[in-house]
Amino acid sequence: MAEPGTNSRQSELGDFLRSRRQKLTPKAAGLLPGGRRRRTPGLRREEVADLAGIGVDWYIRLEQGRSVSPSAATIDALARALRLTRAEHRHLRELTQNADRRAFVRETVPPAVRRTVEQLNLPAYVTGRRWDILAWNAAADEIFAFSRLAEADRNSLLSVLTNPATRRLFGASWADEARRMVAQFRATHDLWAGDPAFRDLLARLREGCPEFIGWWEAHDVSGVAAGRKSLTHPKKGRLKLEYASFQANDDPALKLVIYMTV
Repeated sequence: MAEPGTNSRQSELGDFLRSRRQKLTPKAAGLLPGGRRRRTPGLRREEVADLAGIGVDWYIRLEQGRSVSPSAATIDALARALRLTRAEHRHLRELTQNADRRAFVRETVPPAVRRTVEQLNLPAYVTGRRWDILAWNAAADEIFAFSRLAEADRNSLLSVLTNPATRRLFGASWADEARRMVAQFRATHDLWAGDPAFRDLLARLREGCPEFIGWWEAHDVSGVAAGRKSLTHPKKGRLKLEYASFQANDDPALKLVIYMTV
């Protein structure tokens, strides 16, 4: 747990470092066997500090979520020591940057972007920073039934993790898809940790999806990338879709997702 007096982002930074350290085995870190007996399979704090070339006390302060400002070189050294992926390295860097103290406000889709989405023949929709579903076209609605959801429920995470109809849509692939989404969302959430809108979303996910708590506590982080989904639609039958996402120049917080049949 973070020390008293720390902010939410610093707390998430500490939790993230701890989770990566505890998952990294000495063998994977290139450490020689031997030494004192281990209670857990992960690395010790002093081992991470030594691998990164930083002081143990200073590293402990980072894990405690205390106010410390690591340099870019130190961030890169920690990433190498903890064998972070590219997405995890980027996340670590973002967590150490100055936080935006403004409260989250649900985004507004510019009219031109909305009209573009509505006129696309392919299934498409726009999401915001909190993964709220802000605009969609008829082709997407035929598959995901966004128009049938209450406005407060129009959120990609809530739809996939807590809506029984969406869970049936994904069928046997639901758990893999849901866990992937949680890892992707984690990268955004930690930058807004403590914000009321994000706290509310987490509370609903914890309440509505029993599996979510374990996935969330694993603190896995992954980047957003194109991919494929296999769905079983009640009317359209088996659907194999490929998707890609794009940021809007009008507002980088807006993400356009487009699906294609494969």
